[in-house]
Amino acid sequence: MARGTIRYWAAAKAAAGTAEEAYEAATLAGALAEARDRHADRPEFARVLVRCSFLVNGAQVGAGGHDAVALPEGGTVEVLPPFAGGAV
Repeated sequence: MARGTIRYWAAAKAAAGTAEEAYEAATLAGALAEARDRHADRPEFARVLVRCSFLVNGAQVGAGGHDAVALPEGGTVEVLPPFAGGAV
């Protein structure tokens, strides 16, 4: 398991109720599942998360399976909702 930071931006930040938090997960899928569980009392969070794109240490994560995206120790996951031109 790697430990690092998840940073939320714009609508994701509002839905999570925080700008950032720690993760402890081996993959992006694991970190996102952990975040969904942590914010289970905020249904808007899960709704926003499905429309987000992600960066891991500054590298864009494609549309492929998030379970194949390994997270590095001390890494940063950026959660980026659509900023304009579409509903969140």
